Amino acid sequence: MTATNKTADVTFENLLRIFTIPEGPDSTLTQIESELSHNLNLFLGEHIVAEEKPLVEIEKDFSSAHVPEQPQFVSEHTEHLLNTLVAHSVHTSAPSFVGHMTSALPYFLMPLSKIMIALNQNLVKIETSKAFTPLERQVLGMIHHLIYGEDETFYQRWMHSAVHSLGAFCSGGTIANITALWVARNNALKATPDFGGVEKEGLFKALKYYGYEGLAIVVSERGHYSLKKAADVLGIGQDGLVSVATDEYNRIKPADLDKTLCELKAKRILPFAVVGVAGTTETGNIDPLNAMAAICRQHSCHFHVDAAWGGATLMSQQHRYLLNGIEQADSVTIDAHKQLYIPMGAGMVLFKDPSAMQSIEHHAQYILRQGSKDLGSHTLEGSRSGMAMLVYSSLHIISRAGYGMLIDQSIAKAHFFAKLIKATDDFELVSEPELCLLTYRFVPPFALHALEHANREQKIELNNALNELTKFIQKHQRETGRSFVSRTQLTPTRWDHLATIVFRVVLANPLTTETILQGILQEQREIARLAPQLMTNIENIAYSIVPVPAPKVTQE
Repeated sequence: MTATNKTADVTFENLLRIFTIPEGPDSTLTQIESELSHNLNLFLGEHIVAEEKPLVEIEKDFSSAHVPEQPQFVSEHTEHLLNTLVAHSVHTSAPSFVGHMTSALPYFLMPLSKIMIALNQNLVKIETSKAFTPLERQVLGMIHHLIYGEDETFYQRWMHSAVHSLGAFCSGGTIANITALWVARNNALKATPDFGGVEKEGLFKALKYYGYEGLAIVVSERGHYSLKKAADVLGIGQDGLVSVATDEYNRIKPADLDKTLCELKAKRILPFAVVGVAGTTETGNIDPLNAMAAICRQHSCHFHVDAAWGGATLMSQQHRYLLNGIEQADSVTIDAHKQLYIPMGAGMVLFKDPSAMQSIEHHAQYILRQGSKDLGSHTLEGSRSGMAMLVYSSLHIISRAGYGMLIDQSIAKAHFFAKLIKATDDFELVSEPELCLLTYRFVPPFALHALEHANREQKIELNNALNELTKFIQKHQRETGRSFVSRTQLTPTRWDHLATIVFRVVLANPLTTETILQGILQEQREIARLAPQLMTNIENIAYSIVPVPAPKVTQE
C-alpha cells in the first residue's frame, strides 16, 4: 500500500463529519478494525516486517516539524501509518518475542477498548465518570481482596467510602511505587498540633521538627529503577535509596536488612519505607516477604511490596504460596498490563489500611471537593482514562481460574526451558526460574571448563570475552527479527560475583511453544558462528588456562 497524500477540503461541515459519520464499510480503517478484532496477533504478523529497519531510517519517516496546513483523508492517513508506523513497530505479541514483559492480548480487548475510548471518561472526578468511578473502586476492591483477603463486611464498609480509598489506578508500576512511598513519607512525617506535616511545610522543616538528619528507602540490590525516581521526586535524593545485598537466589538477605535499618537509625536517618520485591525485573525472584514484614514491624517501617510483575501469581492456586507474606504489606503494586494481559498502561497500588491515602489527599473548589467520591483526590495523576473497565471485563471473561491456568502454564514453560538449557553442553543456566523469568548465556564447553579452573584474573579476562559474545548474539538476533531475547547484567555467586552479561527471557505469552524455545537456542548457536573473531579470542583465552590435551599415541 502506498499513501498518495490526498487532502480533504477544510470546511466546518467536513470537520463535523469526522466526529459524526464513519467512513464506508470498505474503508481501510474499517477493514483494519475488523481484522484486529478477529485476530490481533495474525494482523500484526502480516503487517510488521520481519527484518528490522535501522532506527535512523525510521526517524526519516517522522522528521517534519511542520503541522499540516491541509487535512488528509482518514483512509489515506491510515495507509501511511501501515507503511511507516505499523510496519516497523516491535512485534511484542509474537510468540518468539520472549525478551520483555509483554504478550499477546486477548481478542476481546479490541472492541472493548473502542467502547472505552468512545465514552472518553475522565476518572479524576465523578462529574465526568459517574459509572466508571464505582467500577474502578470495585476493581480495586477485587485486587485488594486477592491480596489481603478481608471479609465481605470490610469491603461493604470501605470500597465506596468518600473519605477512604483501597488504592489507586495508575499508568504503571512507576507511578504506583511513587504513590505508595509518597503515602509512606507523609505518614512518617505527619502533622501534629504544632506542625502542619511534610505535605504542607516541606521536607526541610519536617526533618528539623522531627530531629532527623535524612530519610531513606531500603530495598534489595535487585529493586526496580522506578524506586530511584521515587527517591528523587520525594526529595530524599537517589542516595537516600539504600540497597541491601541479595543471596545466590537474588533475594534480599533479612539479616543484612535488619543491620542496615539499625545503622541508618544510629545516624538519625529515618528509614520510612522498606520495599520487598515480588518478581524482580531481571530474574523474577521473590524476596522473603514474611521475614521482611517481621523486621518492618520491629522497626516501625512502612512495608511496601513491588509486585508489579509477580502479583498476578496470586491468581494461581498452585503457585500462590510463592507470595506468602504479601498480605502483611502496608501497600502493594501490581501492573495489570503485565500478567493480567491488559494493554499499556494499567498499574495499581493497593493499601491495607483504607485511611492510609488520607495523607496525600488533595481538594479543589471546582473538582475534588471535600466529601466527594472523586478518585482524583487520592491519585498523583489528574486526568486518567477508564482503563479499569478493561481490567473489570478481563476479570469476568477470563476469571480467576483462567488466570490461574495462564500463570501455571507460564511457570511450567520456564521450567521446561531451564531443563532444556541444562541438557545442552553449550549453554549455561544463570538463574533458576521461580516465576516465568530466567537468565542464561552461550558458553562453549571448553570455555566453561576453563572458567572452572581459572584464577581470579583469568576468570575476569575470559568472562569479559564471553560478555562480548553475548552482546553480539543478542543484538544480531534482535536485528534479524525472527525472535527476540533481552539481556541484562548479573553477578553470579558461581563466578565470584563477576559482572556477567546474560540473556533474559520472559515466558508469559501463552502462544509461545516448546518448539519455539528450542528454535531460539538453535538460532543463537548459529549466530555465534557468525562471530569467528570473538570465538577465536575465547578459545585462545580458554586454552591458555587449560591447554588442549595432547592426542593419545597408540602403541603398535
